[in-house]
Amino acid sequence: MKTADGRIAGIETLRGAPCGATWEAATCVTGLPWQDAVVRIGLETQFFCTADPAGWDPIYGKSPVHFAGKLHSAALKSALQRSYKKDAEKTS
Repeated sequence: MKTADGRIAGIETLRGAPCGATWEAATCVTGLPWQDAVVRIGLETQFFCTADPAGWDPIYGKSPVHFAGKLHSAALKSALQRSYKKDAEKTS
């Protein structure tokens, strides 16, 4: 994760969805302010996801598409936190 001026400057995807939605979604959020990107990556993932949205997971109570969106948003938020922590350590 690279950030600059409060925006997503670049994302290197290490692991992603088998359908390829992760890479497509990461491209779509590059350049966005980080606050917007956390929400947007979930929406973009749902758009590109090829899982059947009608198939509800009995454990989580969500469709695989919704689950994928939440998972990608959480992963981006975590990557942003690590990126900002790393940047803070460099400047101190």
